Amino acid sequence: MNLPNKLTVLRVILIPVFVFFLLASFVPYNAYIALGVFIVASVTDFLDGAIARKKNLVTNFGKFMDPLADKLLVVSALMCLLIIDGGERMCVSQTLGLIAVLVIVAREFIISGFRLVASDAGIVIAASMWGKFKTATTMIAICLMIVVKELPFLKDVTMVLFWVAVTLTIVSLVDYIVKNIHVLSDAFTKTKKEEPVAAAPTEMTDNNEQNENV
Repeated sequence: MNLPNKLTVLRVILIPVFVFFLLASFVPYNAYIALGVFIVASVTDFLDGAIARKKNLVTNFGKFMDPLADKLLVVSALMCLLIIDGGERMCVSQTLGLIAVLVIVAREFIISGFRLVASDAGIVIAASMWGKFKTATTMIAICLMIVVKELPFLKDVTMVLFWVAVTLTIVSLVDYIVKNIHVLSDAFTKTKKEEPVAAAPTEMTDNNEQNENV
């Protein structure tokens, strides 16, 4: 296993460690420990891709696990932050917080579907600038939400940044769909063309069926 893949596996291993400390209020300074683990996991996300591209160490395992590990980290963080105090770290309403988290999760599923279809067609879809802004803003917002109870003066900034991340999530999704809708249409057209055509019954079959019906 090469270095980028090891970093990806490390990120997956760090996820339950992060979740434990984030939820373990009985542990002194648990929020700061969780923040440290989250930052380390996020840094591995940057490093594994950079190293893989620079040293040409891209593998099928990395193509599959790298985005999966990213989604697991972000979704785990958001779900835990949502249930810790009813979404107060995100907004004043747990319902709005839940809707925001669902929007972020839905975006990841949709993008993953697009990339899967594109991969089957031999097409590589590069990340857009909107997507990069979304990722950076989301990561920073999560970092602030982890420690906002310990640093209450950051509450307003944290909420604003979180909703900026949600807005960028929607914008990046729309941008992604508009720019890559041809991937789905081409795949649909190809599927239609490849559908097997049922063979017409032979004259002998028709005669046999007639004889059986008599």
